[in-house]
Amino acid sequence: MTSADSIDLPGEIDPDEPPRRGPGRKIALIALLVVVAMVAAVAVIAGSYLFDIKGKYDKRNTVPTITRSASDGEKPAETEGENFLLLGSDKRSEEEAAASGVTGQRSDVMMLVHVPADRSGIYVMSFPRDLWIDIPGHGKGRINAALAYGGIPLAVTTVENYAGVPIDHVALIDFDGVEGLVDALGGVDIQVPQDFEINGTQFTKGTQHVNGAEALNFVRARKNFADGDFQRNRNQQALLKAIAEKLISRDTFSSPGKISDAVGAISPFLTTDEGLTLETLIDLGLSMRDLRASDMHFLAVPHGEPFMTSGGASVVATDEEGMDVLREALKTDSMGAYFAEHAGKY
Repeated sequence: MTSADSIDLPGEIDPDEPPRRGPGRKIALIALLVVVAMVAAVAVIAGSYLFDIKGKYDKRNTVPTITRSASDGEKPAETEGENFLLLGSDKRSEEEAAASGVTGQRSDVMMLVHVPADRSGIYVMSFPRDLWIDIPGHGKGRINAALAYGGIPLAVTTVENYAGVPIDHVALIDFDGVEGLVDALGGVDIQVPQDFEINGTQFTKGTQHVNGAEALNFVRARKNFADGDFQRNRNQQALLKAIAEKLISRDTFSSPGKISDAVGAISPFLTTDEGLTLETLIDLGLSMRDLRASDMHFLAVPHGEPFMTSGGASVVATDEEGMDVLREALKTDSMGAYFAEHAGKY
């Protein structure tokens, strides 16, 4: 599948530009929140460093518990398992906000994470940033514009409406936090899909060790690939996998200082709902302590082909038939069967 060059809409920045600075082992992880969930569980088991970790985690930002207004539509019915919305964002400069007329941040990383009630696995689903869907109060738009238009509450409502399931918790991380996290871990080993170069960093097909800045270049690359944003989503997932593998490595688990540094590096750049407390993460981490790395599964949400809107913007079409199948799997907590049939399809 090939993707036409994207046209930046309000709230978006070309990801190929240099970043702008802004403000078998047991495993317990949820994408970027793996850091805190796993560290919390390890701290409880070890009986050490919990106070220090709590102090660092509490440096995160929080948003009030998400509620829906009548105009948002009916809240999806409660389902088995838990659903997390993970957002990755670059803060936008005042000049960019003024030029576009849209305040806030843009989300070039948007993932829905489903944790089954029986804790049998973790399912991470990426959304194409250009997916053309309904954004409450704003009509049709790219899915990643929801964060720019209405912040985390609108991003949550938009995804709830589209996926047909409630979002239990949400977390947004500034890309600076990803860079700091990778550096705190001493770098990570990523799987590079092909040779390419971006912002002065050369990537070679195969396994490559990267530092924080190089990791950000890796997940920003888009125009280097024939299928553009779709490969970028796969690269984002590859970085998350690399972070998870480093976190569960023997040298990280045996180094309390490295664990504490990881939490300290990510927390100032992390925004969560008020309910995603350290205690909540400890419970989550302990409930998933028997999972292994192979129990973490990556998918793309169903989508159609890129097309041009009447306004001349290149966007990605939805696949409602495919989404109905995913919605049913999420509602019935049957993602294992869904993954077996649809892995690698989109």
